[in-house]
Amino acid sequence: MDAEKMPKSGISPELASRILRTVTLPEAFLFFTDIGQYTGEFAPCLANFLEKSERIPLKSIEFHFEREDFERWIRETLSDECLADEMCKIDRTIRGEELRAAIQTIVEKRLEELKAAAMTET
Repeated sequence: MDAEKMPKSGISPELASRILRTVTLPEAFLFFTDIGQYTGEFAPCLANFLEKSERIPLKSIEFHFEREDFERWIRETLSDECLADEMCKIDRTIRGEELRAAIQTIVEKRLEELKAAAMTET
């Protein structure tokens, strides 16, 4: 893609669409509160991940954050290195609603960037 067509965000429309896609159930993010304690909630795409993060138990957010599960899923399944790197920058000592808010802020900002890039013509 030549520089004139690259969106300001630096994200190609193809990459943005890949990151925003809905994955199959085996690839979806499954929310647990502990080992073997599935909440019954899953997210097959980043937009749904944001939505679910608003209402899943804090125990689940803290469990996955401590294990770096969010970053791993975002990097390995959605192929979003940038968002995974931003998630890694969250202060590892915060907990509770402060942690939920930090995750939501980062994901919401990235979703806006990705949606804008995906709409850019190639």
